[in-house]
Amino acid sequence: MMSYIIWDVDPRIIEGVDFLRWYGLCWAIGMMLGYQMLQKIYKAERLNQASLDTLATYLIVGIIIGARIGHILFYDPLYYWQYPIELLPFRLNPTFQFTGIAGLASHGGIAGALIALYFYNKKFKLGYLFMLDRLIIVGALVGGFIRLGNLLNSEIIGKATQLPWAFIFTRVDQIPRHPTQLYEASFYFIIFLLLFLIWKSKKFNNERGFLFGLGISFIFIQRFLIEFFKENQVAFEEQMILNMGQLLSIPLILIGIYVMLKRNTRFAK
Repeated sequence: MMSYIIWDVDPRIIEGVDFLRWYGLCWAIGMMLGYQMLQKIYKAERLNQASLDTLATYLIVGIIIGARIGHILFYDPLYYWQYPIELLPFRLNPTFQFTGIAGLASHGGIAGALIALYFYNKKFKLGYLFMLDRLIIVGALVGGFIRLGNLLNSEIIGKATQLPWAFIFTRVDQIPRHPTQLYEASFYFIIFLLLFLIWKSKKFNNERGFLFGLGISFIFIQRFLIEFFKENQVAFEEQMILNMGQLLSIPLILIGIYVMLKRNTRFAK
């Protein structure tokens, strides 16, 4: 009989305390390490350290709001139209329940980060693509920790498989499945390491847009491919050839390739 990995992790860090969850802790760890990475980049490039706290605030707010709005618009707009109170981190029906910030879409998070960076750049004028080239490094790192949070939440699960590394998410069912959260987390960390090493080499640091284009393309190419191993998140995707995550990934892949190829042109300055 095949032996699988039994996954039965309580998403709460402390039983009975709903607002302390492993998912939130993974977000916090990712943000903290991302901030430290930005400090390293700012110091190496002799940028204004005082503006870094402002950048972190802009990005955290932009990413969370963008990811939340993205989930609502892309995956379940009718539900939130009927239950608008659940836009907040709690529900009232049938009784009051703290849910945390449940339902975040990475594509919306990217959009929120881009908008937040636009306003940051208007104030500090470091160059929009210059900043994107540095932030994509941090974004890949944070993305890896978010997917580990999804694993600890037993969510975004994979399709059934008989592979020996399959996980049985006992809080969902008893079916061995692809641990797609680990697949994505692994790719995010690999992309982070690749981008960091390229930045450290300084080979492309003057070619604005190259690192961002490369990173965003790789991130959403792997997202597009891994979606084939995932269960669909919402019912309407069952009738689609490509699911919503894949459809939203295609324009970001194309934008990444375009920006990367257009480096060192008038567009990139």
